[in-house]
Amino acid sequence: MSELYGLDAYAPREVAQRVESVGVAKARMATLPLCLLGVLAGAFIGLGSLFFVIVKSDPGLGFATGQLLGGLVFSLGLMLVVVAGAELFTGNNLLAMAWADRQISTRELLRNWLLVCAANFVGAAGLALLVHASGHTAMNGGAIGEQVVRIALAKQALPWSEAFFRGMLCNVLVCLAVWMAMAGRSVVDKAIAVVFPVTTFVAAGFEHSIANMYLFPLAMLVQASDSAGANAVTWAGMAGNLLPVIAGNLMGGSVLVGLAYHLIYRRRPSS
Repeated sequence: MSELYGLDAYAPREVAQRVESVGVAKARMATLPLCLLGVLAGAFIGLGSLFFVIVKSDPGLGFATGQLLGGLVFSLGLMLVVVAGAELFTGNNLLAMAWADRQISTRELLRNWLLVCAANFVGAAGLALLVHASGHTAMNGGAIGEQVVRIALAKQALPWSEAFFRGMLCNVLVCLAVWMAMAGRSVVDKAIAVVFPVTTFVAAGFEHSIANMYLFPLAMLVQASDSAGANAVTWAGMAGNLLPVIAGNLMGGSVLVGLAYHLIYRRRPSS
């Protein structure tokens, strides 16, 4: 069947089977490796966010150019997750396929999501601490630190409804990137599959919960020594962003991608 789609890529129906099989393995992974891989994924996405901020801190770039280049370099994060191996909450929303096919239980599904999301936060926030300690945010005359704070303030000011729908659209594209990467057989295949969906969601300004877990703590560290006043990035502001964004990520990844493909390729016909 793969021959119908050219070269040696897996066909969509074969990808659905692979995603479900991988989902079962992820859901039943031992706690320690699951959490450690989750920490790595948070740090990997943080590295993509770091790369994005460097591009956005250049005032010479126009809006479209900055968004496009920023999205392109942010792709590093998901490439590291897919190729190097890590457990990312947003990508793991595709476990909904294995759950819908009754291959894993609701308890196993929620255990994976909760542990991986928490571990992603540890990895992303931990990277923020290291980056701040390195003096990275002082580069370009402090423009990088200023850009991080501006980004976090804009995210903090989003209404919940906008944050939710931006999160939903983001994870539709992230999970499609993971889905297409599963169709590839080589590192090059996987890299190409990841770049365009990720570049699109970043350029469009959609919301990725794990990237925000890096940007908010870093912004708070940058402004810690300043009298930020009423426009401060706060823990409450971070929570007000993450809650609707995580909900939107779940809706986009698990329902609009995972369950949709389950209905197309994996649902058993009623007898």
